[in-house]
Amino acid sequence: MKILCVGGAGWYFARPIADFCVCEDLRGSEVAIYDIDRDRGQLMAGMGERLSETAEANLRFTVPASLAEAVDGSDFVLASIGGAGASGAAGYYESLVHLGDKVICAKRGVPQIVGDTAGPAAMAAAFRSVPIYLEICREIERRAPRAVMLNHANPMSVLCRAMVKYSSVRCVIGICHGVQGGVRHAAEILDIPPQELETVWIGTNHYYWFTRMCHKGKDVMPEFWEKARNRTPEPGRVLSADLSRVYGHWIVYPQDDHIIEFYPYLPQVEYPTNLPFGMSDAHFGRRMKSLYSGEETLEEVRQRDACVSRADMLRDYATRLDEVRLPENATDPILGEGTARLITDIATGRRNVHICNVPNQHAVANLPPDAVLEVEAVTDSMGVRPLWMGEAPLALEALLRKRIAWQELVVDAAVKGDRQLALQAMQVDETAIPPKESERLLGELLENSRGMLPTFEYSSP
Repeated sequence: MKILCVGGAGWYFARPIADFCVCEDLRGSEVAIYDIDRDRGQLMAGMGERLSETAEANLRFTVPASLAEAVDGSDFVLASIGGAGASGAAGYYESLVHLGDKVICAKRGVPQIVGDTAGPAAMAAAFRSVPIYLEICREIERRAPRAVMLNHANPMSVLCRAMVKYSSVRCVIGICHGVQGGVRHAAEILDIPPQELETVWIGTNHYYWFTRMCHKGKDVMPEFWEKARNRTPEPGRVLSADLSRVYGHWIVYPQDDHIIEFYPYLPQVEYPTNLPFGMSDAHFGRRMKSLYSGEETLEEVRQRDACVSRADMLRDYATRLDEVRLPENATDPILGEGTARLITDIATGRRNVHICNVPNQHAVANLPPDAVLEVEAVTDSMGVRPLWMGEAPLALEALLRKRIAWQELVVDAAVKGDRQLALQAMQVDETAIPPKESERLLGELLENSRGMLPTFEYSSP
């Protein structure tokens, strides 16, 4: 088969490519590396060839010159494109455009710690990325109509929903590792192997709660709560533990930096560099503080970074790739992202269970069927089908419906270039600020993305 990696020079792809090399069902396949930085793509292909030779996998690596050539005849398209609206090669969180979003938001009273799933910075990232993902979908429709689209980038639910709603690609699946990390954390609290913990959760990407836990047929939720209450939360997981106790349902993805962006606590801080729950030092670092205070500007940072020669950058990247080694086995789909196994299970029609971001389709009965939720799903030759997850308890239903509405507004705003829909999304979001201030914030975010937003006009709202 042919597997296409879009944004394939991005560091993320070192992991799935290594998995491809040790997956028996993929032996002899073509792996195409497509990236706007073709030099880095060649380096990633070279790493793949080295690992394939070591594993005797007989994989063939190609580096197509155009997206059309890359997509042509693909069976699976795996994309990870950064929120800068360009290849993920530079790394999403290193993007100066994304950093600019966060500085702009902080100065308007909306600090963003991660800014990849919720809040105005995530919305701006979606505006840059959605048109690119839909361009990929158009090529799939023309050149590989049976291909399955796998997305690894954020904002996950927005990107997947945009592709489902505005393309005819037959199967769109989002891949993340948030639930898997939450399962491992819960198993650690229970002191049992994570492979043995059976869980049910409800929610959308990065925002979900456990509703059931069993171990070898026994309900271990009471035991879990007893141990969790008697345990001092480790740094970086204090807020999620406090919220879990309020809800009576444990937050699956326990990292506070993601969780806090779904709540209105950050706009309540007196000073954007003085964040609650011990987040200032870890997530509002020296560069962000200097940019916020005006000690340096983004243009100065760009000029300084531009002084690093391309030759040095490529040499450093090649050195990092040389350090990548083969894993013993492909990543387990319940404890990790399991991309290689997901691909081979669909390709062979093998029924297996994976954790996927897909349309709800009534898996959670009281949430919209079109909403993209992160669920357990069973594979077959047609793709994946979500398993029944139960109903969302009332408080969680209210939170999730609001989040799903935000996602839908951002999708439509990104596709249509509609500022009014963008402003509605900003008011629905928990980080909402007054309308006039929101208009100014939106204008600054769009200006920061000038040249990267094909659907928007840059005139004042």
